[in-house]
Amino acid sequence: MAHAVSDLGAVAALYARAGFTVGARNRHASAWGTQNQIVQLPGFFVELLAMADVSAIAPHADRYFSFGAFNRDFLARRQGLSMLVLEGYDSAAEAEAFRAVGIGDFELYNFERDAKRPDGTPTKVAFSLAFARDRKAPDIGYFTCKQLYPANFWNPAFQHHANSAVGIAGAVLVADNPGEHHAFLSAFTGERDVRTIATGISVKTPRGEIQVMDPASVARHFGVSPPDTQRGARLTALRFVVRDMAVARLALQSGEIDFAEQSQRLVVGPDIAFGATLVFESAG
Repeated sequence: MAHAVSDLGAVAALYARAGFTVGARNRHASAWGTQNQIVQLPGFFVELLAMADVSAIAPHADRYFSFGAFNRDFLARRQGLSMLVLEGYDSAAEAEAFRAVGIGDFELYNFERDAKRPDGTPTKVAFSLAFARDRKAPDIGYFTCKQLYPANFWNPAFQHHANSAVGIAGAVLVADNPGEHHAFLSAFTGERDVRTIATGISVKTPRGEIQVMDPASVARHFGVSPPDTQRGARLTALRFVVRDMAVARLALQSGEIDFAEQSQRLVVGPDIAFGATLVFESAG
């Protein structure tokens, strides 16, 4: 999941105050023009993302999805959750599958960047990305991400969080008509069992649930104002699993972060969390 903001240091500080362990600042290649800091959970990460140097960003082109251009244009309109990422296993096969069902005809994108281990020593990480597109959600970027050197990226030291977060429950999209995204989500996730539920639709993935809710359901479930959907579906919330709700509550209080308690969840709203809604819920 990418959380795009105008001030990387400010959003990293917010996540740290909320009790997350936040990685060091990294810089992507000049063609991307972006920089990031990572919050890791087992098998999942939040990419805190901001622009670095927009002058060299490669534009979108035939069969080329420009990560930098997408996030630059996203940030020209708003801050918030910009991209939904699935764990990749076979990037070439995933790209071909997207092409076959008409949700993406993009070349694979392989890249590497410098990173740092928890003790500060340098290392390399590398990724292979297969992009997809939902034409009814132009403000959401979709791709799968395969770690090429996973041992250099995943580290238990980065996955220990003072708020007791232990995993990801899921991501929430908002759409005026959730059912319109049924076919896309099935094709993107490779899961046939996309369920219709009272609030919209839901699909389970190995790394959590993806829900698409209508705006009224988002407001009712999380007590927040949903993002504008005039241009199509939007990413609105991340649901974190915590081992101990009391510990999570104390972390937010200690970090002086305003939150609400909604349906046995702790909710940090988009006015506080740079356009995103951050939800903390019990592992039970």
